[in-house]
Amino acid sequence: PLFSTLILLIALLSFLPDAGAQIRSRKQIIEDLTRRLDSLQNAYDSLAYEYNLLAVPVSGDVEEGIAIEEEFKPESYTPESIDSLRSVWYLHKQAEAFNPDFEMLERDTLKSSIPDSIYIERLNRLNSFIPIQFNHYVRNNIILYTEKMPKVTANIISLSTYYLPIIEGIFDMYDLPKELKAMAMIESAFNPKAVSRARARGMWQFMHYTARLYDLDMTSFVDERYDPYKSCHAAARYLRDSYNIFGDWSLAIASYNCGAGNVLKAIRRSGGKTDFWDIYNYLPRETRGYVPIFFAALYTLKYYPEHGIVPQQSSLPAHVDTIHVNRMLHFQQISDVIGIPMEELRQINPQYLHDIIPGTEKTYILRLPHNYTMQFVNNEESIYSYKDTLFFSDVAIKKVKERGGTEGSMTTHTVRSGETLGGIARKYRT
Repeated sequence: PLFSTLILLIALLSFLPDAGAQIRSRKQIIEDLTRRLDSLQNAYDSLAYEYNLLAVPVSGDVEEGIAIEEEFKPESYTPESIDSLRSVWYLHKQAEAFNPDFEMLERDTLKSSIPDSIYIERLNRLNSFIPIQFNHYVRNNIILYTEKMPKVTANIISLSTYYLPIIEGIFDMYDLPKELKAMAMIESAFNPKAVSRARARGMWQFMHYTARLYDLDMTSFVDERYDPYKSCHAAARYLRDSYNIFGDWSLAIASYNCGAGNVLKAIRRSGGKTDFWDIYNYLPRETRGYVPIFFAALYTLKYYPEHGIVPQQSSLPAHVDTIHVNRMLHFQQISDVIGIPMEELRQINPQYLHDIIPGTEKTYILRLPHNYTMQFVNNEESIYSYKDTLFFSDVAIKKVKERGGTEGSMTTHTVRSGETLGGIARKYRT
């Protein structure tokens, strides 16, 4: 009734002459009315979509006979587990708010009550294998992290407590400087599901082509750019290769941001100089800010307590075990049989795009909190056989393949009379 009343009011208003103007033609009235109705429909679709997201938390597909029974079971989530999972989600989202204005940081001078001598003394105490030069740019970035956005920094530090040991262990395997761990902080704020405007993905922000070069799989079921372990191995190899090209870690770090070609071009334009600060003005603007913010991130990871930053405790599991999977396996099978929440499985296995591990293609890794490992082992056959004909029917698998992975997939929709963009978006959950 409210929608009909609004339509009637708009229609009546459309026939009223504007001040100082002639009564509009029938064509103008129809165009104006159509435009206003479209605007109302968009607003209605947006509100309806938000309502559906809040009211119906669905992760499986319930159309065309693919009904995943008991997809969302409120009784399986305690208030404590819901708070815990929601906390991690908010940490990821709020950490994404870190989006520095490199032009401003380069141009302006941020104010702080802390004297430069303190910053210099603390940076020296880091004993960094990668030489740190303190200057206007580094100082501005330190102030940005520690004083201008302490809440965002606290969220980033909260996530780092889980991911840094993983990164440090992998970098140690490649004999890389531990300081390089700070790059994950500026690439993604330690969010393994981060996606940039340029469609770089994962904690280490790999583009599709580069990910292929470093052996990361991307299929309809899996995108290993989201895997915190495999993407870190790829990042380590990339950084090692860059260092072999330039023989300087600052230049290797810069090349991670803009590519080795742009760094080599800057070296040529500078007359062959090979120090980052000597080629600074010949690099792309974002890359000029990348190395200073790397040093600021390194400082912040060490000295955030001195700035009164108190991170909340992360609810990600402290100890994780790995299970080798060589059969088709759905997260819902695991959740229903041994009681682990779906969201917890997704958080520590973010590379599986549709909650499915396609173990028949090759052996894949499932990570589980250690307190669920024995339950999985003791109930393994029950887990694999649980509703397997439902989860892995030909129709269900075809549906997943049609939806595709994160790159290069396309669905064609034939528009029918009366459909709206909002309705189509809801149908495809986009």
